[in-house]
Amino acid sequence: MRKLFVSEFLTVDGVMQAPGASDEDMEGGFQHGGWQLAYFDEVFATSMTETMAETGGFVLGRKTYELFAAYWPTAKEEVGEFADLMNEMPKFVASTTLRAPLAWQNSALLEGDLKAAVKALKGEEGKDLQVIGSGQLAQWLAAQGLVDEYRLMFHPVVLGSGKRLFEGGGPRMPLRLIDSTVTTTGVLIVTYGMESAAAGVA
Repeated sequence: MRKLFVSEFLTVDGVMQAPGASDEDMEGGFQHGGWQLAYFDEVFATSMTETMAETGGFVLGRKTYELFAAYWPTAKEEVGEFADLMNEMPKFVASTTLRAPLAWQNSALLEGDLKAAVKALKGEEGKDLQVIGSGQLAQWLAAQGLVDEYRLMFHPVVLGSGKRLFEGGGPRMPLRLIDSTVTTTGVLIVTYGMESAAAGVA
């Protein structure tokens, strides 16, 4: 068995929308894109490197997949070897509108019953599975009891609007703190596990 964890950049008020660029996701009239960039430091970089080293594949929703697939294949000149890591990592995509085969290398469409497909991935041997971005998918996975951990990066900024990881109507999820780190720019990086030992295997 391998775990499935949700890894997200968040503001203090829980917004996850468009952390990386001003035009990344302007849905709903969102005007704060790129809010995460000013907070990156060596502590943050080390944490991301460690998280990627524990990751055996991404589980992505359609919007995040399309955003990544448009950027990472040609990003090496801008970000270096990290682009190779993103391109080579297996990607498992949940979508009812995309059709196989997917263009971005090492990408596969999760077809058929999504809950069964994710449970099958978790049942394989290997490194853990990471959900990044993909807010609607992350919420759905939590509602299905398929999330084992949250690795959340709370940035010291309040935006007041935007898409949130935990929207109203989600399940109650008692969590336990596994690890925490504070960066030099005030980002709180926390790892929470599910309090119930049965979480993620329903």
